[in-house]
Amino acid sequence: MAEQNFEAKLKNLLKQQKLQLWNPPYTEENRPGPRHMQELSEQYAALLGVPVLEVGGALESIRAQAVNRGKGNQMFRETGVASLELLLPRDKKDPKTKTFFQTKLDVSVQQLVHRIGEDFGLKSIKLILNGRTLNVERRLDEQDVRNHSKMMVLRVSDAEWKTQQDQERQRNQNQNQSLKRTQKGFQILSEREEDLDSRPFLEIADQKGNPLTIPQHEKKALILAMGFHEKGRSLMKRKQFDDALCHLLQADQQFSKCGSALLGSVDNFAVLQLDIVWCYRALEALSCLDDGRARLQRAETSFLQVYGEQQQRLRMIKGNTGREEVLFLRLYLLQSLLAYIEGNDAQAKLQLSKVEDLYRRLSPDTQKMEQLMTLGFSEREARLGLRACEGDVQEAAIHISNRRQEREEMKAREQQKRRSRLEAVTVLTGLGFNRKDAARVLNQTKGNLDQAYTILLNSSQISEATNNEEVVSPEVVSPEVVSPEVVSPEVVSPDKVEQLLYLGFERRSSEAALRLTGGDVQASTQLLLDNQGLLPDDLIQDSTGEQPAPSSSTTTEEKEEEEAVSEVLEDISGHEEDYLDLTLEEERELIVTLQSFLSLPAHAL
Repeated sequence: MAEQNFEAKLKNLLKQQKLQLWNPPYTEENRPGPRHMQELSEQYAALLGVPVLEVGGALESIRAQAVNRGKGNQMFRETGVASLELLLPRDKKDPKTKTFFQTKLDVSVQQLVHRIGEDFGLKSIKLILNGRTLNVERRLDEQDVRNHSKMMVLRVSDAEWKTQQDQERQRNQNQNQSLKRTQKGFQILSEREEDLDSRPFLEIADQKGNPLTIPQHEKKALILAMGFHEKGRSLMKRKQFDDALCHLLQADQQFSKCGSALLGSVDNFAVLQLDIVWCYRALEALSCLDDGRARLQRAETSFLQVYGEQQQRLRMIKGNTGREEVLFLRLYLLQSLLAYIEGNDAQAKLQLSKVEDLYRRLSPDTQKMEQLMTLGFSEREARLGLRACEGDVQEAAIHISNRRQEREEMKAREQQKRRSRLEAVTVLTGLGFNRKDAARVLNQTKGNLDQAYTILLNSSQISEATNNEEVVSPEVVSPEVVSPEVVSPEVVSPDKVEQLLYLGFERRSSEAALRLTGGDVQASTQLLLDNQGLLPDDLIQDSTGEQPAPSSSTTTEEKEEEEAVSEVLEDISGHEEDYLDLTLEEERELIVTLQSFLSLPAHAL
């Protein structure tokens, strides 16, 4: 990092004086001009207060890079062979030298991956260009790869797969499979949420946690984006930054499909940009400066738009800014790091001073945390509460209690909404309409029973008029409910009930659904969805009898889908403010590192 800072300062001086080291008198016949290079080294050494020998070595490195770049340009013009700069994994790169790789650009990414893997002993890798994962099936030039492009090389095998005996199976269970399974799981969830007006499995909300109305065409992309983001954040917590980055970049692609108006009303997109650059930092890939700088700018712009210039919108809505300020701490910290790497020490110090001030205010007080936890609050609640109330324990206790009550009230409103919708569905099915059709049309009419009835009636009349034969609305096969038998403890196990509760269903209906389907979570989920999340009283009463036989309608494919759903749901935090609950341990390490590089007193913390 210090070497990058020093080299950046020299390049800035060269730009200011409009000196080109690759031209005479500094380069003669591709060789350095000794006298002029020495004079320049002495001049810059005096300006920067650095030994002449150190300056000379750095200037020669810059000169050699420029000469090589010129040779690369000539080679590309004459032969079409491009020079790419590779940012290799930490254990494969020399921190003092850059790694260049020559290739034609009309070859597939898969061919390049194979060559890089052979040359550097990497078995399974992905290539990242400007924050995008390159498609292995397409050519380099089709994906904006140019001469002198910088590409990150990421490993995609997981440590736990190394224990597997079959190496082929290990390769198949790499990050590509993880990405596909994540996408499959959230694809299923997005389709369920779109078709049925049950409580969303993932929802995007305003700053008070109230769900936002989202156009149908954006819902699927949003759920996939948030799903990939949550998976990436989960991997970040486990320090699996290679895998995390790939998932975060997938989230970024999905967010790009959403309208700017929506992204301007929530902070999800801004937080994602921070997380991506934080991964760059962890992977020591901050030489991707252009992409990192652009992402931090997008994050800052988005925060200002969502929270207000002085966070006034946040104060108006929530009454405080303490919890969200950790996001600004990380933003300023990353901006300070990038400024330092670019050789702008003054800007780096300015941003770091903001970070230090925020750190002193937001760093958790151990004694105050313990006081709140003895009152029965969780560690997360204590930390977030103290930040929201500027360290006042009594105010924090009141704040946490109020937040708990708000969540309970929101949950009650959601349950009432589902009950009202269930009553409307029951009315329409009593009039002879198909339950799934009734639920779908009620979703379209936002619960308006009269409008839904009119649409269903017109639809059935048109169907009868256009077909002389009897037409029956296609029924969605619901889990088969048969006469109950004796219920074993495993059927309504706490783990299965918790899975259904996590999906937003209430306990009484969840337990009844498990009894009715013989403990099959997939079948129980479908049964609850078909009934808009709440089972009718007659079904609940039937469930108290004996255990039914396992549902024959639950296919292998459905079970595989439910496994994919369960897998991705494991990585979703049950707390809506998990992304704000930073312990600041990693941030403190980086602050201390920057203080040492910038010759600042460490006691400032």
